[in-house]
Amino acid sequence: MTESAVCTGAVSAVKEVWEERIKKHHEDVKREKEFQHKLVRIWEDRVSLTKLKEKVTREDGRVILRIEKEEWKTLPSSLLKLNQLQEWQLHRTGLLKIPEFIGRFQHLIVLDLSRNTISEIPRGIGLLTRLQELILSYNKIKTVPKELSNCTSLEKLELAVNRDISDLPPELSKLLKLTHLDLSMNQFTTIPHAVLDMPALEWLDMGSNSLQQLPDSLDRMRSLHTLWLQRNEITCLPETIKNMKNLGTLVLSNNKLQDIPGCMEEMTNLRFVNFRDNPLRLEVTLPPSDNTDGEEEQELFGLQFMHAYIQESRRTGMRFEQPDEIFLKKMCTQSSAILSSFYGFLSNGGHSGQH
Repeated sequence: MTESAVCTGAVSAVKEVWEERIKKHHEDVKREKEFQHKLVRIWEDRVSLTKLKEKVTREDGRVILRIEKEEWKTLPSSLLKLNQLQEWQLHRTGLLKIPEFIGRFQHLIVLDLSRNTISEIPRGIGLLTRLQELILSYNKIKTVPKELSNCTSLEKLELAVNRDISDLPPELSKLLKLTHLDLSMNQFTTIPHAVLDMPALEWLDMGSNSLQQLPDSLDRMRSLHTLWLQRNEITCLPETIKNMKNLGTLVLSNNKLQDIPGCMEEMTNLRFVNFRDNPLRLEVTLPPSDNTDGEEEQELFGLQFMHAYIQESRRTGMRFEQPDEIFLKKMCTQSSAILSSFYGFLSNGGHSGQH
């Protein structure tokens, strides 16, 4: 073995040792950093948990986490140590997402995360079988997961002013206890089938959407007593609306209605309607009211206006239809005379009796 070969071998061995040492040093530094980050996270979680605990109150026997106008873009996993919470009230916190571990809060009754920047609802929401109120208005949600239908205790759902929701999964018709639904200021072009099939629904707001017409099956919502449809593009009302016997409030202002169907006179439980700002084809003037505030009440209430409009519509229709009716009566009389002559002719053996 030559001297140069020995030197080369020695250099290689030293190089390997140093490379191994450098590699080990890098690994040690990496582990140290990870450990430090872990300590920081633990410390931050403890600090966050301490802050969160300060936000927990008891009201009417219910344990509530309440945060207003304080930045919490994410919620730490340490929040799981407060899993006995029954209500979350987090407003204007800049919250970006509902934590994936939300389903572990099995005692939640109310989840109110309105006025944040949440973009999606996690599928784990369906694990909250005791949840009665879910309020996610004024966020950036675009879709609703079908798993929400597993929240079988849900009574109130508010998704207003998310602006981009355009449909609901049909599975939501399984929400048998839902009585209150707010879908206003979104992108719905029709009332979803899931909504029409919600058996307990009493209050529905679909104002400020893009509805153009109402389905004939509207009367499937038999329990509905309040319906808000203002600021849409509705052009006509279906005849089946008369079958909504429990409906007491109907708001149709700022639409494109040209007429009010006469069948609405049959809606005897109707107490408040509003047809304001629609291009109705008839102009109806109500008689002056005895009350000093009567004019304002009439305009806002609209029920007297509705009945007056239907009556005027019928009168106008009769005036237009009279000439046709007279013509038809004349035709019927002439037809009867011709038929009588024809039968007389046949009874005489085909002879008219005239020579």
